[in-house]
Amino acid sequence: MSEANAKVDPRLRRARLSVFGVFIANGFLLSMWVVNIPAVQARTDVSHGTLGALLLVLGAGALLGMQIAGPLSDRIGSKLTVIGALAALSIAVTFPGFAVDAVSLGAGLFLFGMFNGAVDVAMNAHAAAVECAYRRPIMSAFHALFSIGGVAGALLGAGLIGAGVPLPGILLGAAALGALLLAGSTPGMLSRAAETAAATPAQTEPAQIEEQPTAAPGADSPNTATAPQPSRSKRVGLSKTGWMLGVTAFLLMLTEGVANDWSALQIANHLDAPESLAALGYAAFSVTMTAGRLAADWIVVRIGPVAVVRYGALIGALGLAIITTSGWLWLTLAGWAILGIGLSGCVPQIFTAAGNLRSGARGMNMSRVVGMGYIGLLSGPALVGWIAEYTTLNTALLAPLLFCLAVPMLAVSLRPDADGPPSASALPAESAALDKSAGRAPEAEAQPRD
Repeated sequence: MSEANAKVDPRLRRARLSVFGVFIANGFLLSMWVVNIPAVQARTDVSHGTLGALLLVLGAGALLGMQIAGPLSDRIGSKLTVIGALAALSIAVTFPGFAVDAVSLGAGLFLFGMFNGAVDVAMNAHAAAVECAYRRPIMSAFHALFSIGGVAGALLGAGLIGAGVPLPGILLGAAALGALLLAGSTPGMLSRAAETAAATPAQTEPAQIEEQPTAAPGADSPNTATAPQPSRSKRVGLSKTGWMLGVTAFLLMLTEGVANDWSALQIANHLDAPESLAALGYAAFSVTMTAGRLAADWIVVRIGPVAVVRYGALIGALGLAIITTSGWLWLTLAGWAILGIGLSGCVPQIFTAAGNLRSGARGMNMSRVVGMGYIGLLSGPALVGWIAEYTTLNTALLAPLLFCLAVPMLAVSLRPDADGPPSASALPAESAALDKSAGRAPEAEAQPRD
């Protein structure tokens, strides 16, 4: 065990494990909806076109939930926001299973999307605080656990469907498991006071969690005395760096959305492969994405977040270049796998940087950046489909390839001095730690930048 790891407060370790559980729960609940989409469509007797429109309703609900959860996390703390949103999501996952027509399905999907968006923002905000307290990169591992939760949900859902369990029963079971994961995960999360104390950006050693009594309104607490506090004027919108992070998230998640929705169809159409082999395209992408995220934190420590995003985007572009030019199945599968490896570590670094911006509050910044990324996730498949209508699918895939090539120019927004405090991956080991007991900030603390 390294010296840095030995200094980690046990409560901080529990907080990390708790956030792992929240990410698993979110991935699990989302995948339980996805694998049951055909059954929901059959139950409600909606057409493909209507279902597509209803999925946009789900996306609209998610965007609304994100914008609500950001300010709410800043006001009451991300822990309480996660608890409320994840509890609501565990209930809302059952709504599609009881829908009888397009109207009831649309209402259920809007609520499901809204609570899922709220969980997404709040859990990433809390993860950023825990990572900042750890003083080393751990965000990619959180996102890997989301993927693992999704795989577990997909396998369980497929097994229950194969066993003939009715749709309402499957989703009620998913709700019960979601509630169990919620009950087991959230107690160890950081309280609002501990979240603020642990995530004081000036520190360079793992934080020691010290619960602070609630201060009277307007009084300076030990936390607010040393942590940078944004002015009211900066709480409204994103800084220039925040916008750069949002655009980067948009481009990366757009590419991820294209892989999710078009990988199997690209192999089937371009290579005339059977459906069983075409499905391997998404499998190759998702497996390498998960594996890459498990390794990404280790890589970030060694080369830094800017290099991870720059080289990751270029590796992703290489994968897309192989996909669009290959005429062989196994080479095309390798292209989708390379794309997954390239993208795997990128988005977690964007979210870490968004959580560490000095201008604005963490929850608000996270909601804006995650929201912009989510718009890319939704719009990417539609953009590729529209281009493919007038050209070919392989030609349409050149669009995300070009977007990947643009990302390295935006990666400068991840530099620790771009807008806010050093990210967990950029804190030099030799820097002096904050003297919490004396309540002193570092002597040469940088001033907030816009």
